[in-house]
Amino acid sequence: MAQDLMESLLTKRDSWREMMKKTKNIVKWKDVPWETNRQGKMKWYLHPDLMDRASIAHLFFMQEIPSGSRSGKQKIQGGIVHHILEGNGYTILDGVKHEWEAGDVVALPFLDTGMTYQHFNSDPQKPVILVAAMPNFFDVFGVDMGSGFEQLEPCPEYAAQGKK
Repeated sequence: MAQDLMESLLTKRDSWREMMKKTKNIVKWKDVPWETNRQGKMKWYLHPDLMDRASIAHLFFMQEIPSGSRSGKQKIQGGIVHHILEGNGYTILDGVKHEWEAGDVVALPFLDTGMTYQHFNSDPQKPVILVAAMPNFFDVFGVDMGSGFEQLEPCPEYAAQGKK
């Protein structure tokens, strides 16, 4: 006889509790690998696919944008907060240029129609380092999050690897 749906939830709860006993509450910088993806060079500290972390309710990453380069261009619902740790540059948000420097925060609001954004490093000699956080609404509302989630353009470093 198949389990009823309430029992299924209780079984999931028990599995979740066992998994949480083994998760990391501290994620060390040295243990997080860099990856170059369509959006850029990133270190993922929290991500829905990283089930060994104490939270899958958030996404948190570090991004490095090489001197004179740019991130990929995305369409997303919003809700991302970027803190610029090093460097200076600007973000094009729905066609409007917003300049920033180290210490600034770039906050992308939630919009029901979504938005497009792309970061640019204005310094010809130094990389930009930023960290970003957002709630994991991908698992709540679906990956499109109601407004579409698209990678409109890859960063130059990803494109240079011959990837699309």
